Amino acid sequence: MSISSPPSLWAHVQALGVIAQCGSYTQAAQRLGLSKAAVSHRIAELEPTRLYELLTPPLCSKVPHLVLQWLRDTGCDVFLDLKFHDIPNTVAGAMRNVAKMGVRLATVHASGGSKMMKAAVDAAGSDCGVLAVTILTSLDDAQLGEAWGRDRVDVENEVLRLAEMARSAGCHGIVCSGQEAHAVYSRHGSALKLLVPGIRLPGDSAGDQARIVTPAEAAEAGGSYLVIGRSITAAPDPREAMQRVNSILGV
Repeated sequence: MSISSPPSLWAHVQALGVIAQCGSYTQAAQRLGLSKAAVSHRIAELEPTRLYELLTPPLCSKVPHLVLQWLRDTGCDVFLDLKFHDIPNTVAGAMRNVAKMGVRLATVHASGGSKMMKAAVDAAGSDCGVLAVTILTSLDDAQLGEAWGRDRVDVENEVLRLAEMARSAGCHGIVCSGQEAHAVYSRHGSALKLLVPGIRLPGDSAGDQARIVTPAEAAEAGGSYLVIGRSITAAPDPREAMQRVNSILGV
């Protein structure tokens, strides 16, 4: 399943961004030059069975409850990517609130440790899956070694180590790049769902990402959820880019 959506995604993302800026559904509709019914119709065109709408800190920090409620009312499942990383009690409190809002997937940093991940899983309950972020896709071996104060670090080995911890803590899955996904899938199979970010269409710039794959490579490596951002949102024609992704993935 793709965290991105069918070809109507771009209009939807644009509307969400305007809502966040305005802080009001009515004001957002006015900014877009549409009626409230027309904005709602754009959401209704999506296919909830294939859609997880990705919410990240810049959007959630503005009008989280408005956006979350709007998405849920239109049949979307929500993936809240706030990457909690704190002491177990604090993360548990945050995750309880997330679960109460009806979020279906939420992230924590695996480097927060087994106790923190277990606390998150227990607090989230059965309706909200916890995904443990292993190593950010912006880091390569050298950058990770610098961050952790170690001379020699192999990203794939660290991802596998953290994946083992996440599975033991009861996490629904992990977040890793497509470059490590096959190794994780080979070891854990369906016991851990794999969310793969850092995805680019062939020929697109890597930007600030160090470990990228194409949509096809991510799916073939065992990705359960694919996060496809700038290859769509920064494309000259985002609708056409989304259609290309759907065609590649056969959805």
